[in-house]
Amino acid sequence: MADTDASVKMTPETGAGPTGNMQATAPSGTYFRKGFGLKSEIQAELAVDYTGQFVDMLLARDYTLQAGDVTIRLAKEFGFCYGVERAVEYAYQARKKFPDRTIYLAGEIIHNPHVNSKLQAMGITFLMPVDGRIDFSGVRPEDVVILPAFGVTITDFEVLRKIGCVMVDTTCGSVLNVWKRVESYARDGFTSLIHGKYYHEETRATASQAEKHPGGQYLIVRNMEEAALVCDFIEGRIDSETLLKRFAHAASPNFDPTRDLQRIGVANQTTMLARESLAIGELVGQSMARAHGEQYARDNFRTFDTICSATQERQDAVVELLREPLDAMIVIGGYNSSNTLSLAALCSESVRTFHVEDADDIDPVSRTIRHRPLGAKEEVEAKDWLPRVTPVRIGVTAGASTPNNKIGEAIGRIFASMGIDPKSVQ
Repeated sequence: MADTDASVKMTPETGAGPTGNMQATAPSGTYFRKGFGLKSEIQAELAVDYTGQFVDMLLARDYTLQAGDVTIRLAKEFGFCYGVERAVEYAYQARKKFPDRTIYLAGEIIHNPHVNSKLQAMGITFLMPVDGRIDFSGVRPEDVVILPAFGVTITDFEVLRKIGCVMVDTTCGSVLNVWKRVESYARDGFTSLIHGKYYHEETRATASQAEKHPGGQYLIVRNMEEAALVCDFIEGRIDSETLLKRFAHAASPNFDPTRDLQRIGVANQTTMLARESLAIGELVGQSMARAHGEQYARDNFRTFDTICSATQERQDAVVELLREPLDAMIVIGGYNSSNTLSLAALCSESVRTFHVEDADDIDPVSRTIRHRPLGAKEEVEAKDWLPRVTPVRIGVTAGASTPNNKIGEAIGRIFASMGIDPKSVQ
């Protein structure tokens, strides 16, 4: 849907929805896509909740803070992106606009525990998905439901449309762009091969866009290994049964590899590792050409880079920072944050990397750090993780859902772990 200044009254005539005409018809209700014009009224509260002093100092000093023999280097792109800022701001505006109404959030607004805790403290009730579905049975027409930055599936939107509640849609514009791509694939008879995590809210919402056209199909691949299995089928090295057994959880209902992998369009979850998304597109395109010929591939294979610009910028900034000599890299962000995990993966290739969910994971007193190693399911605690021999250079970055105050707190704790009083850093 084209953004409007305030709201769209959903009627059978307008059929308003998140991507233009997501629904053909809609009963009376109110759908908000651009907030409520209350930005100035909630700006001070947002500043208190999310501003970080050390981050402001780093920005003023070429992303560098030095105290004694300790240097902190911050990646030049980090933390909250525009889409996240917008989502959080609209949630605050919704609470301001409807102080006496019950407000629900369809899942987590973003993958950051600090931000989600703040919203819960404001009286916003989280409706968490179970087996990929959200139970909206308790939502009444007079209630408000916030749609998260990841978006929601077509099915979830349809349920809310029928309830007739107020919807505050914070779906990121970059996500909407991918939805349009997947919808176009389905319209033209192409199966969407989506690089993403089948269980992730954004990927589920993106995959559902294929259902907007009769016969629309999708298949979700997590990485190059899974994409290679698809290529094995395309080139006749494995059969349909083998492929379906591997992807039963990540394919559209009634997916038939023989029928549905004749025409393929590649898309991706916007927060995946960009270079891997591009490599998957190239791999599958080459496989189509080997199996059916170059002309067939040109006619029946499509691929587009749909990684969001903020994700790409944060990954590029980390690559640039890693060219410098660093003793360790700290990546701050939710353990279930895909873009943060991509940053941690990049850093781990070059330097000892610690992915922490919150600044509290860094304990200056015991000189320990709680972190989740790449690919692990649980946190571990590392002792004496900082070098005792100086000088020390520590790199820092943060996922797109990490607020500046948490980045700043983590930096203060790094200094304290080296015996430097954070208050003395000027």
